[in-house]
Amino acid sequence: MDSTKPDTTSRILDVSERLFVEHGFEGTSLRMITQQAGVNLAAVNYHFGSKDALFEAVFLRRLAPLITACLTELDVLEKSSTPTVEGLVMSFIRPCLMLSKDPSRGGAMFVRLMSRTLVENHRVLRDTLSQQYSVFVDRYNAAFERVLPGLSADERAWRMHFSFSVMFNAFAGNDVLKIFTRSQVVSARDPDMIVKHLLPYVVSALVAPARG
Repeated sequence: MDSTKPDTTSRILDVSERLFVEHGFEGTSLRMITQQAGVNLAAVNYHFGSKDALFEAVFLRRLAPLITACLTELDVLEKSSTPTVEGLVMSFIRPCLMLSKDPSRGGAMFVRLMSRTLVENHRVLRDTLSQQYSVFVDRYNAAFERVLPGLSADERAWRMHFSFSVMFNAFAGNDVLKIFTRSQVVSARDPDMIVKHLLPYVVSALVAPARG
């Protein structure tokens, strides 16, 4: 037996992850998954039960370690110094950047899937995420409240909503930048270049004076 060959579960998850990125949830059929994973439908049903459950498994196997990494960054930031808006933003961006460069944890493929899924607010994951990752949301809400004391709760919530939406979109791999530049060198799929331009943009939006 080849010990380097992925087991059936991992093979299904890996193939599904790629297809969900390429075609989205609705555009990916179980038939596509079984054909490319080299398994039959019974194997998918046995290991996951349904397409919805498979999608959730694909997503959560990568997201849980990412959330842990973000909270670890946040712990270090809060213990070592007085947190800044830039520091808080980077405590989220840095783990995303590290993940995008690590194929063993999904790499750029999963970062694109995460971005696409969260931007689309997928029905399968909506309740699961709100239940399992409430600690993440609560910690970042509290942290931004401390560094943006001049904003009302509603204003801060709107700014966090827009900022995280921008960050998810930026990592989604949709190279809309090509519409605005003819340069063949610049690519909105280069994670380091994304961070270079994304960070000051997001920070400036968060710290802008409140209107009125």
